[in-house]
Amino acid sequence: MINVAIDGPAGAGKSTVAKAAAKELGYIYVDTGALYRTVALGAQRKGFLGDTDKIIDMLSDINVELKYIDGVQAVFLNGEDVSSLIRTPEISMGASAVSAIPKVREFLLDLQRDIAKKNNVIMDGRDIATVVLPDAKVKIFLFASPECRAKRRYDELIEKGESVMFEDVLADVNQRDYQDSHREIAPLKPSEESIMLDTSELNLEESIQAVINIVKENI
Repeated sequence: MINVAIDGPAGAGKSTVAKAAAKELGYIYVDTGALYRTVALGAQRKGFLGDTDKIIDMLSDINVELKYIDGVQAVFLNGEDVSSLIRTPEISMGASAVSAIPKVREFLLDLQRDIAKKNNVIMDGRDIATVVLPDAKVKIFLFASPECRAKRRYDELIEKGESVMFEDVLADVNQRDYQDSHREIAPLKPSEESIMLDTSELNLEESIQAVINIVKENI
């Protein structure tokens, strides 16, 4: 099986780019961030966000699944499709917090690796090349400047009709970067073998094509 690992900071466009590249290459796309968001949603619903011990206890009572419906990835929490419920700023911050808990990472690791063993995959996240799939055939670290990532996120939220300030979105991006790169367990960083891809000056189509080219050149 051919495994492609794409890591990078929040808002770099990993999910969108990885999903499109996987479709073009005929691979399965695995959004690991969605799994952590789902755990965060479960904790939020119980009022446990911020309480590590209760989150760990909760893991034995929840079931997180990735399913592919008509080729599109959906994530389920205890049988409920929560794909659209996990995309709020609060859940995004919650995902960063729960992903720093070793027991949560352990809980989701087997699920991620099992999918990769059985399929050609493009998997994105924060520590795919360094921890989840250290033997991945191709490793890419996809990034963009904080200002560029905040602008993309700001435009996305405005398009959805939300009232936000650019400065607040940028502050969230910087806070998320700090949390992800300073956590004790599997901090965000490129692996030694990762190919660095800066998308600050690339549009979406150019970013997708750049990933496809890197994959084709290295398999």
